[in-house]
Amino acid sequence: MIDQARPVVLLLARIAIGVIFLVHGYQKFATMGIAGTTKFFEAAGIPLASVAAPAVAVLEVVGGLALILGAALPIAGTLLALDMVGAIVFVHASGGFAVGEGGYEYVLALAAASLAIGFTGGGALALDSVLGRRRGAAAVSA
Repeated sequence: MIDQARPVVLLLARIAIGVIFLVHGYQKFATMGIAGTTKFFEAAGIPLASVAAPAVAVLEVVGGLALILGAALPIAGTLLALDMVGAIVFVHASGGFAVGEGGYEYVLALAAASLAIGFTGGGALALDSVLGRRRGAAAVSA
């Protein structure tokens, strides 16, 4: 029973975390705008804010999509976790642990989830797994 549920559970986790990143990245483009995101990054003391703002926005959109699809998971998971470490260091650490006080609890959970998803292989319903099975089948039949 557990083995049958595992691919679906991993898919649901990838979708949930991926959508969170996708929406936050999209907000940096559409709601705040890159100029507004850059100003926020500057105020937070993030180095090279004019480069970091669009880079983070793209990372969160593309990385979120990668999690949802289950593609390039170790890369996407690692980069998204590093993104959240940056958010902790530059924005949330001063608020302590509790989210209600601007703390880092939520972004720490996103970082951990990104790493966990990135290094589980994403399950049988991940694009990485599907392509890996196809490559393996092609190699066997050749």
